[in-house]
Amino acid sequence: MASIFAHGFTAFALGKTFSKEITTLKFWILGIICSMLPDADVIGFKFAIAYEDFWGHRGFSHSLVFALLLGILITFIFYNKQFFYKTGLSLILYFTICTALHGVLDAMTTGGLGIAFFAPFDNTRYFLPWRPIVVSPIAASRFFSMWGIKVLLSELIWIGIPASIYILAVQYVKKRKIQPQNNG
Repeated sequence: MASIFAHGFTAFALGKTFSKEITTLKFWILGIICSMLPDADVIGFKFAIAYEDFWGHRGFSHSLVFALLLGILITFIFYNKQFFYKTGLSLILYFTICTALHGVLDAMTTGGLGIAFFAPFDNTRYFLPWRPIVVSPIAASRFFSMWGIKVLLSELIWIGIPASIYILAVQYVKKRKIQPQNNG
């Protein structure tokens, strides 16, 4: 898996696409939670749920169906007044993508059994053909080691830099839209 830092930063970067009217503290917190929540499936290890099972790590909670359901649920619970409007659809899309990107990033890592993108319809685990991100340890104690440093450096290169470029590009486009056109 990618680290929680990488997942949170991708949600932050994606959130920069939205207007200041939508991007409240609640918006940021919920987006970051959605980006990290799929890894709550590691609790299954405590209940003897095997890694490769439907409910196992990188199983259903990493699927596109789960991402959509979570996006709808979060929007309905926290933005119920906007739910049936254009803003609600935008929020569903944001929270869904934040959650789905978790699986995409994990599918780019060097370890694990792959991601069950299509669960519950197909529990086959997939990786992307390009896997440059060093897999993060599941145990927090192992993160504070040479392995953790390698993970952070890998994520800086393959997630941090591209996400930062995305943020800068979005800010540039927004700034250009605000400036009045000079026809003169």
